[in-house]
Amino acid sequence: MGSPYGWLSLIPPAVAITLAIKTRRPISSLLMGVLSGFFIYVVFAPDPSVLAVPNPILGPFYETIQALMASFADPESITLFAFIAILGGIIETLMVAGGSEAFARWSEPHVRTRKGALLGAFGLGVLIFVDDYFNALTVGNVIRPISDRLKISRAKLAYVCDATAAPVTILVPLSSWVATVVLLITPELNRYGFPITGFKAFLTTIPYNYYAWLALLCVVLAAVWNVNIGPMRQIEADAEAGNDTTRRRSEDAGAHAIGKAKASDLVIPMVFLALAAVAFMMGTGGAFDGVPPVEALQESESTMSLVYAAVATSMLLFVMYIPRRIITIDQYCKAYLDGTKSMVDAMLMLLLAWTVAQVMGDDILATGPFVASLVPADTPALLLPLAMFISTGAIAFTTGVSWGAMAIMIPPAIAICAKVAPDTISLVLGGVLAGVIFGDHCSPLSDTTILSSTGAGCNHIDHVRSQLPYAFVAAAASSVSFIVVGATRSAPLSLALGAAATVAVFWLLRKRSR
Repeated sequence: MGSPYGWLSLIPPAVAITLAIKTRRPISSLLMGVLSGFFIYVVFAPDPSVLAVPNPILGPFYETIQALMASFADPESITLFAFIAILGGIIETLMVAGGSEAFARWSEPHVRTRKGALLGAFGLGVLIFVDDYFNALTVGNVIRPISDRLKISRAKLAYVCDATAAPVTILVPLSSWVATVVLLITPELNRYGFPITGFKAFLTTIPYNYYAWLALLCVVLAAVWNVNIGPMRQIEADAEAGNDTTRRRSEDAGAHAIGKAKASDLVIPMVFLALAAVAFMMGTGGAFDGVPPVEALQESESTMSLVYAAVATSMLLFVMYIPRRIITIDQYCKAYLDGTKSMVDAMLMLLLAWTVAQVMGDDILATGPFVASLVPADTPALLLPLAMFISTGAIAFTTGVSWGAMAIMIPPAIAICAKVAPDTISLVLGGVLAGVIFGDHCSPLSDTTILSSTGAGCNHIDHVRSQLPYAFVAAAASSVSFIVVGATRSAPLSLALGAAATVAVFWLLRKRSR
């Protein structure tokens, strides 16, 4: 396992991430990452005869266009774009109808503190466990009016959204992630003779997914103790002074409320959207044809179900608003169209992020297999969970594709585990899944990171750089847990020590800030 391009395969993510942080222009930075990747692919090709256009100048442009078209034409991509666009229309319609303002006014006597608003965002994120995309987009848009009133920065809200989206989804065995995890685990377990089913193996990883647990703990501590680390300190100070520098430029103009909607006119559609998403997931998974609910959620067409739910919610908005004359049909249509347009930047970033992942895929530069090959096959059993956590986190961070990182790392992880220490299978798989969440959480190329900044109305690069210190704290504490569990095989002890380390760091930071 490896890559014919070796260390060169790491250049595209390095270019994209460095330029994005330096210039704060994620779209052009991602495009440069794609171009640099295909330049390496063409110029350093081991066998130029396999290239459609071997010319070192025209070849990279040809490959880039082909890859962009392939990413755009993928049915799953089109479905997700449809959901994002429709959700944008729903959100803009809610704002124009006055639902967001009414909800903010209703919240004044109920949510009076910054801590309450952040914990409310955290609680909502925990409740929306069925899908990380839906979670990331919904929580930010619902809580944003409250956080703006209390002068919480968009970056802080985006961090809370991002840190609860994927971690919650991977810990609850009723989410859109489960089917993919089980699908990847099952054949490898059978190949090496492990006497356990894929779903049961996934369940056994939950206590060992330390990064997911500790990332959630970091959110609670940051909210309760008002701990702002690194760039977040200045960002929050500016927001409290009334100058939130992390708002997206398109958010500055904002949608002006025309209608006189009530708070319930926002709450009812959003609750309906969540319930409809679950219902459609159950339906597409066969629950109404006798398939058990858990199995139905595992087998559901999750992204398509979100589209169905969003369309149904759009129809509900029309029925709720037009007959009551909250807004006119023309205002509804204009708001819906404006909301769809507001999501174009997010869709472009997703398209380019997927294309960066494509250029680093197995068929081109094979970045993931190269990183995976750096893990020695004779890694001591004591360090095996930690090695899997670090290597999978590196793959997920550089590629920005969480499910791709799982596909790359699960087969070698199980193979190494079968050879070195078969009794540590749950610990090793827990390390892989924890690494996936870590990389997904902090990578600027990650779709969940992009959608979290979109839902919170935050500049994407501001979100990435301000949440990295929190992610590194959780990752460092998780490393402690993986070392301890490798030595003791005790999940409760290792999680307790990791949690204690996290609390200690936040307590010291809180004391220092005071």
